[in-house]
Amino acid sequence: MMSRAERSHLGDWWWTVDRALLAGLGVLMTAGLVFLMAGGPPVAERLGLPTFHFLNRQVMYLLPTIALILAVSFLSLRHIRRMALVTYSLGIVLCIAATKYGPEIKGAHRWIQFGPIGVQPSEFVKPAFVILAAWAFAEGSRRRDMPGGTLAVLLLPMTIVPLILQPDFGQTMLVTMVWCSMVFVAGLHWFWVGGLGGAGLIGVAAAYQFLPHVRARIQRFMDKDSGDNFQTFWSQESFNSGGWFGTGPGEGVAKRHLPDAHTDFIFSVAGEEFGVIVCIAIVLLFAFIVMRGLMLARRSDDIFCRLAITGLTALFGLQACINMAVNTRMMPAKGMTLPFISYGGSSLISLALGMGFLVALTRRRPRTTLLNRDENAAR
Repeated sequence: MMSRAERSHLGDWWWTVDRALLAGLGVLMTAGLVFLMAGGPPVAERLGLPTFHFLNRQVMYLLPTIALILAVSFLSLRHIRRMALVTYSLGIVLCIAATKYGPEIKGAHRWIQFGPIGVQPSEFVKPAFVILAAWAFAEGSRRRDMPGGTLAVLLLPMTIVPLILQPDFGQTMLVTMVWCSMVFVAGLHWFWVGGLGGAGLIGVAAAYQFLPHVRARIQRFMDKDSGDNFQTFWSQESFNSGGWFGTGPGEGVAKRHLPDAHTDFIFSVAGEEFGVIVCIAIVLLFAFIVMRGLMLARRSDDIFCRLAITGLTALFGLQACINMAVNTRMMPAKGMTLPFISYGGSSLISLALGMGFLVALTRRRPRTTLLNRDENAAR
């Protein structure tokens, strides 16, 4: 164990970081590997790959993921904002480039290739967007000469327009909901909150009217006989066959019919082989991480930290909720991964960036440090 008297960077980090939050993330990553052992092999066999191809690659992705979380958690508030600004700027440029030069996958241009490596830039835009929006709101509340609220409002269309062009309606909806949660915490009047909600409903109606793939997904969700419901049928069948205690590791059948059993529908695979009891435990684990983040946000005296922690926690929790809702047929299919459990390199690394920001922001800082930071910002 490290002594509290030790004044090294590592010692300061250990005694100021929220270890319960780190432990929750660690358990989630471990659970992801266990579930991928069940969901990965059928997909690998269909593609003619080695049985544990996806598991082995996930382990390889987890090494830089853990390293990135730890490295980012050492950053100061100033360096967090700078890193977010660079990440956001580069991510938006790559999102726009993906619409023109990226490969078409399932009717959308969301990826961009760098040789053999494929990157989904929108995944990296999300945590950076949260930091920049929190920064704008915080500066607007501290300085009357700073139009922080206006900048935060303009930041939303700057972010979602490239996503709509891809098109990626799921990520657009997620970013908008996270932004609205930050607006609510920032103290916007209920009139404006209601107005934002109304604008969101108008946006959903417009997407249904003008985007054929959105309309098709909603129609399939509302009426099972209106189109191809292959994935949602087998997703439901997974929970039906698994019951409370599951069929046992490796004994699942429905997973062999799910083309995305290792990514979007891995929660269904867990339901079939490990049972509803384990799925409830996973939901509780996500709830613990979210509630821990919100509790730490409430304790923070710094406006920027409070808003950024709230936004990052909402981003993490809403993404998990959307994925699990799709798996249980409570929402139309969205093509969104389950954080730290679904397979995917871009997803893991971007989540590592967001959770690294969260761990850094939730570190206990002396009040004098925050006051000095405010004085330097005002100069």
